[in-house]
Amino acid sequence: MSDDPKNISQKPDAGTPSGSSGLILIFALALTLLFIGGIYFDAHSGWFDSQVYAPYKTADQLEAYQPKSGAAAVLAQGKLTYDTICAACHGPNGEGKPNQAPPLAGSPWVNAKGNQRLAMIPQLGLNGQVQVEGQTWNLSMPPMGAGLSDSDLAAVLTYIRSSWGNKAAPVTPDDVKAIRAKIAGHPAINGEQQLNSMPE
Repeated sequence: MSDDPKNISQKPDAGTPSGSSGLILIFALALTLLFIGGIYFDAHSGWFDSQVYAPYKTADQLEAYQPKSGAAAVLAQGKLTYDTICAACHGPNGEGKPNQAPPLAGSPWVNAKGNQRLAMIPQLGLNGQVQVEGQTWNLSMPPMGAGLSDSDLAAVLTYIRSSWGNKAAPVTPDDVKAIRAKIAGHPAINGEQQLNSMPE
């Protein structure tokens, strides 16, 4: 038998993995560890640490309280004003309340092309009969919006006109300011006939 290296068999030992199978094993192990780490990370709130962001319990809850800008800020202010002033009578989802206030969701008064009549109602108040969605409402609404700033009233009207399936154009503070100037000193609106006689 010759000790010449050319005659020595180069077969790998059966118990030792070849180079490619070793890489596969390392890759599979790395993926497994990554998967387990992801599960742990997710189970422990990921990037959200409730001790840092207390009293908020979730990232979504925290996001809801972040400062907004542009149209999102207007809608957030409108929702806040609606929840504070309007929801007690018109319902939290604009569904109205029997014998108290008509629905705003789907209301033709809310979804009208123009916004003047809608802006007049909270500034002047509304007494008498009004038809909404085929139902007659005989109510007395005080001028709940008379004390609001132009921007707050515009925001709540914009929120109402874009919520609960309503799809009407926004109301701007300049719109409200112009309408206030037109109706200064006007008494409360008396029923649907007078409301319809007002410019849209």
